Amino acid sequence: MPEHHDVVVIGGGPGGYAAALYGAAAGLDIALVEEDRVGGTCLHRGCIPAKELLQTAEVLRTVSNAKEFGVDAGTPGLDLGVSQQRKQAVVDRLAKGVEGLLKGRKVTVLSGRGELADAGSLTVRVSGGDGETQLEGDAVILATGSAPRTIPGFDFNPPYVLSSDHVLALDEVPPRAAIIGGGAIGCEFASFLADVGSEVTVLEALPQILTGVDTDCATAAVRAFGKRGIAVHTDIRIEGYDRNGSEVIVRYTGADGEATASVDTVVVSVGRAPRSAGIGLEGSPVAIDSRGFVEVDPYLRTTADGVFALGDLVATPQLAHVAFAEAIVAVKTILGEHAVPIDYSKVPVGIYCHPEVAFAGLTEQQARDAGYDVVTAKHSFAGNGRALIIGETDGLVKVVAEKDGPLL
Repeated sequence: MPEHHDVVVIGGGPGGYAAALYGAAAGLDIALVEEDRVGGTCLHRGCIPAKELLQTAEVLRTVSNAKEFGVDAGTPGLDLGVSQQRKQAVVDRLAKGVEGLLKGRKVTVLSGRGELADAGSLTVRVSGGDGETQLEGDAVILATGSAPRTIPGFDFNPPYVLSSDHVLALDEVPPRAAIIGGGAIGCEFASFLADVGSEVTVLEALPQILTGVDTDCATAAVRAFGKRGIAVHTDIRIEGYDRNGSEVIVRYTGADGEATASVDTVVVSVGRAPRSAGIGLEGSPVAIDSRGFVEVDPYLRTTADGVFALGDLVATPQLAHVAFAEAIVAVKTILGEHAVPIDYSKVPVGIYCHPEVAFAGLTEQQARDAGYDVVTAKHSFAGNGRALIIGETDGLVKVVAEKDGPLL
């Protein structure tokens, strides 16, 4: 007979472990299935390792400019291997912390691959680890996360064509790198590689990098990138690439016609795809859209009774704090409590390139398109005392508001 729990969670990333911890704190009997190690993409192959490497870049940048402050630190060098060891130590410590929290709240954690065996009976099959196990829940939460996307003709092939996973494991700095995709992840990688010594080119298909960021702020970021030698090409179409020995020649078409970028490494950073295949949804009542995202209502309920989905598996911002919030909404709904749906238009976003970019709410153009009578205010860091003191004067603060109304 299947082992019964109040809730069975498939996936131990931020959405999954948050649901498990929140549900257990409310007195529910929770089983959590994870095929690797709890923490998910964010902890093991995303936010945390990326920010650790970006911190290495910041330290190197600071020491390199120390003479401006009257500090002679000599010529700094980079040992990327040491930085990778430090990164892994941070990841391991945080992973142990999550494992300890789950154990402390008496969450049953099973190692293996989970899939929805029967949506009608809310049965989950767990394979791997110690064989096969069947779990049954009063509710099931799907939180299997995402994986790096690629584009046609650019299958991942280290060291020539890399995914975000590969970049986070680099042990050598490529002399020249092309970043395909100028979104948040692409810009963070571009910033990191430029700081540690790569000659970087960013290739973006859309009219601006950092889609979703206010145009004034994105323009300021591009200007700052240019000062650091990062070449940015927008509104282009990637045609493919050729290999010439160890050299990779990326072909693309822009406003001026065909062009190429000759590099040592290509980083494909065009977003992440939901991991909805192979978890038992084919032929089930759980609806999936054309992009592979599980369809949910504002309370994260799928089209199958008792089955919920959240995090990168659904078409909402792929951010850990969004997954945390979705987990709370889902568990409150399971408990029969009053749950307030998330207002995704107000999600705060932080992008850790240099200069850093952060925003919440509507851009100026989005506000105008929505019909608001808009007023704005912009203030440059060039006149800010703290910015001058630390030598970081690129950038601005921009406020968008409704005239005689609230901040937007």
